[in-house]
Amino acid sequence: MTQTWFITGSSRGFGRQLVIAALEAGDQVAATARRPEQLDDLVQKYGDRVLPLALDVTDRAAAVAALDATVARFGRVDVVVNNAGYANIAPVETASEEDFRRQFDTNFWGVYNVSTAAIPVLKTQGAGTIVQFSSIGGRVGGTPGLGSYQAAKFAVDGFTRVLATELAPLGVRFLVVEPAGFATDWAGASMAVHDIAPEYAATVGAMAGGLDRPELSAGDPRRAGEILVRVVKNPELPSHLLLGAGAVTSAQAYSRGQLAEAEAWAAVSRSADFDQEHPVELPFGAQQ
Repeated sequence: MTQTWFITGSSRGFGRQLVIAALEAGDQVAATARRPEQLDDLVQKYGDRVLPLALDVTDRAAAVAALDATVARFGRVDVVVNNAGYANIAPVETASEEDFRRQFDTNFWGVYNVSTAAIPVLKTQGAGTIVQFSSIGGRVGGTPGLGSYQAAKFAVDGFTRVLATELAPLGVRFLVVEPAGFATDWAGASMAVHDIAPEYAATVGAMAGGLDRPELSAGDPRRAGEILVRVVKNPELPSHLLLGAGAVTSAQAYSRGQLAEAEAWAAVSRSADFDQEHPVELPFGAQQ
């Protein structure tokens, strides 16, 4: 059955390749971008199956209007993809509050705006899927220089877990996508590297200086788009989908480390309850 997609950040990278994959699968797409004229070639190729729309995801009223325009054109919305996002690099200490907030406005509040604009539409239909683009950094975190970006991605994950629980009985599904490094413009013209003080040279500076590392462009966005179309059309969705070999390796190592730490400190953790033994020895020779 033909599906209607609503995809943010469609002008390049993941978003553009996902638009193409959905269209190649025979679906129709409302493709949003700050500059929708960048989608003219897709309109020429795919005709009225693609609807280019101007959208700044930080504007909730604009998100509602874009969803309304999509329903007016295609009659329904089956899949909403929150892909728009970007990152700048700076130490948390010295990053300007304005830049930190601006990134968060797009990377989290943009997801909030589009999701909450779409939910009434999907509820009325009794079915639909919302796909949230996070990153492997939104699971494992700790990348120097990406404080705002990774904080927002962690927030997207927590937000989506709640939505998935609230809306499951109403027929709305959710998928969090966690890519590793892909050959997109994420670390190119879309990214600004701000001043890095000498004391952060070994952490944030090393991150900024390694943006051309091969692993940061190992993934193929075209393949990712095709995979996502296949996954979304499947009756069963994972709650999270890792994309790229690096994402799988990082996630598995992180999960093993979390489990090992929880096991090592389990007795200490349990001892906080009234009915548990207290005090208990700290593990690994830690001092009381």
